[in-house]
This record gives sequence, structure tokens and C-alpha cells, in this order.
Amino acid sequence: MIPVSLQDFIHDERHHDRLVLVPGDPGYEDELAGFQTGFAQRPDVVLAARSAEDVAAAVAYAAAEGLPVGVQATGHGLPGAAEGGVLITTKRMDGVTVDAEARTVRVQAGVRWGQVVAAAEPYGLAPLNGSAPSVGAVAYTLGGGLGILAREFGYAADHVRSLDVVTADGRLRHVTPDSDDSGLFWGLLGGGANLGVVTELEIGLVPVARLYGGSLAFDGRAVDPVAALRAYERWTATVPDGLTSSFAAVPYPDLPALPPHLRGRYVISVRVAYTGADGERLVAPLREIGPVLADSLREMPYAESRTIHSDPDFPHAYYGDSAVLSELDLAAAAELLALTGPDAPSMYVVQINHLGGALAEQRPNAVPHREGRFLVRVLGGVDDPAREHLHQALATVEPWTIGRALNFAYGAGDRAAEGLYDPGTRKRLAGLKSVYDPANLFRGNWGNWGTTT
Repeated sequence: MIPVSLQDFIHDERHHDRLVLVPGDPGYEDELAGFQTGFAQRPDVVLAARSAEDVAAAVAYAAAEGLPVGVQATGHGLPGAAEGGVLITTKRMDGVTVDAEARTVRVQAGVRWGQVVAAAEPYGLAPLNGSAPSVGAVAYTLGGGLGILAREFGYAADHVRSLDVVTADGRLRHVTPDSDDSGLFWGLLGGGANLGVVTELEIGLVPVARLYGGSLAFDGRAVDPVAALRAYERWTATVPDGLTSSFAAVPYPDLPALPPHLRGRYVISVRVAYTGADGERLVAPLREIGPVLADSLREMPYAESRTIHSDPDFPHAYYGDSAVLSELDLAAAAELLALTGPDAPSMYVVQINHLGGALAEQRPNAVPHREGRFLVRVLGGVDDPAREHLHQALATVEPWTIGRALNFAYGAGDRAAEGLYDPGTRKRLAGLKSVYDPANLFRGNWGNWGTTT
């Protein structure tokens, strides 16, 4: 039976068209469906928000009932399985408004990066989006936002001008670096959804219409993966700060659904994105790694930048974690590649991002570990043995690990907030938590660093 308080919430005349679902309702399962299929979400109540007012009403209801609040836009970065509480889905909040003169864009909570790229393109502008166009722009930015052009422009969070957020008291606040809630502005950018539900943000765009980019792929059985990684690491020391790149190692299964050039292969690749005019000259040393399996490096419109990584666009199950490194020790990295390569007990995907450049600049937000030189990301299966093996692989680089990245801890809620923040940042975030969410209402969201008590 639906509680009377929930009946009142559903039928509040101020929001007569409010879409509220409970287990067993038609549409409940469809509303929960997202990109991540490996972790079940079973909330007591789902509020399909269409507006900031809907979000405020849901938060107020949850606070009155003492229920935790979670948020889901696209379902890419779920912290793990969850039972009970209130889940606010924001996919219907999909407004995008570009101010070409100011070089800014306002995006609502359910907007995906692909929408922002398309909206900015006619003006010769680009957002600081990630590699996958289907990822939610707001959630990714709150986690920092490591973009395609990150070494040139920094984190997406570094370009946010203002945020609209519903805090645990049900109040909708407009926060900026200069507002009375400037501390909240600082904490939301890098702190994730642990201080409130961001319903809209204004973020700066960059004047980029075209770029040089793509990938070079090598057969990992014909080319020594460790030698390729050694050549890549040496190459990163020679490139300008404006060039962003990553190294990837993927053992593809032998499945008919895959393209013939990938089926059953261990593919080693280097991805590149650069707005300068000398891209072809800069990547020349990479072509000496060995015979090229595939080469997509070219000048392209920014709208085609999604092809640099060609991330999967279909929902699937995955678990993942990351390590921000002070340096890339090649012996340790070789062991990591061996543990995640074709002889691993299940399929793993490794990506090593070159950091530095504008990412190292200190900005007025909570994005941590800016001194990191490389970021190692590993994806694998969701079952317990696959998770354990993944963490064994990441343990190889532990002596050089200074932390983890919130955006790339896919499903790894079992590790809570371990390593996500340096002690000073975590202490300041905990202080904000005690002010804006003392009852820990948003404990169902990522990066739960708790309160000061």
C-alpha cells in the first residue's frame, strides 16, 4: 500500500502532472534503465523530474520521510546497486541554450554531451566534453570532467560560471564563485552530487571548430605492448601542453558482431586530440612503433571528435576503477598490462591518460590530484572474481598512486571515498556537508565523504 504521505506528494495540486513511480507500477523498470546494466537500482520511489520545482519537491519529500536521495541522468557512472530511498531521474530535463556572444551554454540536468556539441557547433564553439557523447554533461562536470582537449583547456569544472542546485532543505539556490554560497560552488565542482541535486549549470565554451585527432591502432600480438607503451611515455615528454592523448589496450573477443579487423585481436592504440596546425608532424614518432592496424588520424570538424575514442554506445554491464599517478613506472605498467591482457581470466580494458598541461593549474573548485602526470583506468566485469582481479592489476601501480578519479570509478562504490580526495579537500568537503546536508540525505550518490563527525 502506498503511504499517505506519498499519496499527498503525488497528488499535490501544485504539481498535478508529477510522474511518480513505485515498484510494480507500469513504467517503473523502464524509468530505471540506463547505460549501466550491471547494478540494480530498486528505489522505493522514482520521481521523473521535468523541472527544478519537481526536484525540489522530491528532495523535500525525502527529507520529511528520512529517505536517502539518488540522482540518475544517463546511468553511466552508477556507484553500485542500491535498494530503497528516492531516485530522481533527470533525463526529461534536456534544455540546452547557447549564448554565442558570451561563449557560454546553459544545460539542464539530463542533457548529454552530444547535445551540447551539436548546439555549439553552428557558432564555431565547443564544450569541454568527454569522449562519449551519451554521457550526462552535468554529472560528468561535477566529477571534474576530463575532456577530449583537457591538457589545453583543463577540466570541464574549471569553466563553470554558475550552478542551480537543490540542497537538502528543498531550497533551489543559484550559486556562483561570488555568491553567498560560494563554498557550495567550490564543493559541487569536483565533489559530485553529495551536496545537492544540480538542476542546471552555465559553462564556458571554447572557440574550437576543427581539430587534428584520431587514433593509431597496433596489433598487440605483432607489436610488443610494453615497448609501445614505453615509446608512448617517452613521446608524451616531447609534446606541447595543448596536445591531449591516451594509450589503450583492449583484448577483443572473437565474436561475429565485431568488425573483422578487431575480432579476436589484442589492440593497442594511441588516441590524440590537438588544435594546433602541426599535428601530423607531432605524431610522426608514434608511427614508428610498428605496423599500423588502423589509422584514423586526420583534421576533422569538432562534431566528429566522438570518433577519436569511438566509445561503445549501447548499454552494458561493467565495473571499473582508476589510479592517478605521480609518474608512470614502466615495469609496473608492464605487469598491469600482463594482468589485463589476452591471458587474463576475463576481458579488461586499460586506458592511460596523459595529464598535466592546463589540468595541473589550481582552480577555485574541489577537483583534486592536479599534480598527477598520468591516469590509469581499468574496466572489467561486474562479478566478484573480475573485480578482485581488477584491483590486483591496479595494485601494481600503487606505489605511484596519489588518488582515484571520481569520473572513472564505475560501480566501485564498494571502495566508498577511499583515495578520491586529498586530506585537505576531503576535510573542506566534509565541512560543507555538515552545513548543507547534515542528515546525509544525499548518501546514495558518488563520493560519499560523509560529515565532520
